[in-house]
Amino acid sequence: MASERNGIAEGIRAPASDGVDLVAHLTALLYVADEPLELASLARVLEVAPLEVERAASLLAARPPAGLILQRHGKQLQLATAPASAVYIQRLRGRAEAQRLSRAALEVLSVVAYRQPTTRAEIDSVRGVNSDHALETLLARGLVVEVGRRDSVGRPVLFGITLAFLQLAGLRSV
Repeated sequence: MASERNGIAEGIRAPASDGVDLVAHLTALLYVADEPLELASLARVLEVAPLEVERAASLLAARPPAGLILQRHGKQLQLATAPASAVYIQRLRGRAEAQRLSRAALEVLSVVAYRQPTTRAEIDSVRGVNSDHALETLLARGLVVEVGRRDSVGRPVLFGITLAFLQLAGLRSV
């Protein structure tokens, strides 16, 4: 019986030795993943240095498979469908039209995207109005997430964008 090392069966282990194989293996891992994957865990699974995963990700981003894009958010990577395919994907999933965001929600989303991490008070200051409802909508849709707390009086919550926002906006990275 094959022994296991680092959670990978010896009999099925195939370390990626050259850049082309590594890009193919990285693509396969990102394709089957249900969620974004950390560079460190990809390096561990592929049994290569994180710098090699970075290089492979750069090659993949430059020439992604047709109909896909590589999205990056910090140290996380994810394959996503290209924005040009959105209409067809919505038809396949039975959605005639994507749910729209209100103008207030779009304003809050843009403030968070450009100033992240940012607090609710800072968002309100930029907009000049209360942003509670719009921020709650964005949190519920998974476009904005709490990323920590500021080390100041009251320790206000800090907000940042998510990969779902990058997908919605058709962006590859922040």
